[in-house]
Amino acid sequence: HKRQEGLNVNDFLWGGATASYQCEGGWQEGGRVESMWDVYLHENHLENGDVASDHYHRFREDIRMMKEGGQNSYRFSLAWPRIIKNREGEVNQEGVDFYNRLIDACLEYGITPMVTIFHWDLPQYLEEKGGWLNRDTCVAYTHYAKVCFERFGDRVKLWATFNEPRYYTNSGYLIGNYPPGHQDIQETVTASYYMMLASAMAVEAFRTGGYDGQIGIVHSFSPVYTTDTSVESAIARRFADNFYNNWILDTAAIGEIPGDLLGELKKTCDLSMMTPEDLAVIRRNRVDYLGLNYYARVMVKPYESGETTLIVNNQGKKAKGTSQTIIKGWFEQVRPESSRYTEWDTEIFPEGLYEGIQQVWNKYHLPIYITENGIGLYEDTSVNQVEDDDRIEFMDMHIAAVLKAKEGGCDVRGYYAWSPFDLYSWKNGTEKRYGLVAIDYENGLERRPKKSYYWYKDVIETDGKHITGK
Repeated sequence: HKRQEGLNVNDFLWGGATASYQCEGGWQEGGRVESMWDVYLHENHLENGDVASDHYHRFREDIRMMKEGGQNSYRFSLAWPRIIKNREGEVNQEGVDFYNRLIDACLEYGITPMVTIFHWDLPQYLEEKGGWLNRDTCVAYTHYAKVCFERFGDRVKLWATFNEPRYYTNSGYLIGNYPPGHQDIQETVTASYYMMLASAMAVEAFRTGGYDGQIGIVHSFSPVYTTDTSVESAIARRFADNFYNNWILDTAAIGEIPGDLLGELKKTCDLSMMTPEDLAVIRRNRVDYLGLNYYARVMVKPYESGETTLIVNNQGKKAKGTSQTIIKGWFEQVRPESSRYTEWDTEIFPEGLYEGIQQVWNKYHLPIYITENGIGLYEDTSVNQVEDDDRIEFMDMHIAAVLKAKEGGCDVRGYYAWSPFDLYSWKNGTEKRYGLVAIDYENGLERRPKKSYYWYKDVIETDGKHITGK
């Protein structure tokens, strides 16, 4: 295998990010076993990732196109169901071989791999035993992480334990729009805790094993804003910041779950699974860096009335304006009418990225990577080149925010576009497109660079000097 030579952490990483289930396909190939997403989408007769972007067969083409587009880093995730065959922890060599080829292709093209160990595709054999509601999954995850460190650590120097544990647990156990499709606050708290414990256990395994490089966590980052400066709004902001951010970032970076959050949860939830021994594991195993996935801020006001309500728009223009968040007794989300929104109700607010980076840097003083940033659009990809000016405008504003924060003294080390090519977008299927390269799903999955692909290449080659921020 090719070794990763000379990764200089002072070099800014300009890359693209994907997730295994969303791009690989090949769901029954190479010894891969079923994931919870395979079962959930098949049983509910929903559009799935059986083929997705066919990255499993076309990764060399995709990585070559990243290189030709100026990118010097690729953030991708490993599929647990490809690497570990069963509950006994047996390693699937075919899966290991696939990722060895992928990593070697990155290095061949001068692209630094940033590897996420878990990006939501839990093996179904673990989901059947309770998934993240079962502490045994933490043990299984740590074994899986060690296999990854051992097999790929000679070439991979940037690791992330988890992608977006907050979004994963909220969607799967609180909102119920992702598998396992539950709506239970106790399960949400239990799964969130066990994911953060598993992250700390993997960090400990990484340190104990003496592997070279850095290990962090990737968080779905939503900086919190309020409508006014009243005491009531400040309290609502703290509730929201705990709900959206602190549960992950404090636990990973400081080693402590926020005490006021625990106090609130204890009123309605059983926290007996949080043993002193496990809390000590969390306390002593802090991450080396923080990955922030930024799509939008959240604006809140004090809670007024109504039951806890969480509605996410997975239907785009058919359901525009339906998104709603109320956490009973804590806060209500506000959607400013003056703001611009995507068809999926995501507010476009680049200032939140600039101010959010400052907040995270000033609080934790850990290196920051913007591990995802992008915009989902409806696009006709049958044309020779998609003229995605809306994406260019979005990326320009957000890259400007990143560079402004970096110039202001924040230790920001990379920016990853979600995504380098079109892929399957969870419950939104393939009509919600994020890619810099169009994939024609109707015509043999042909790849065609969009206007934004060439624009991003120019940004990278000039170190962002052509960014306008407008």
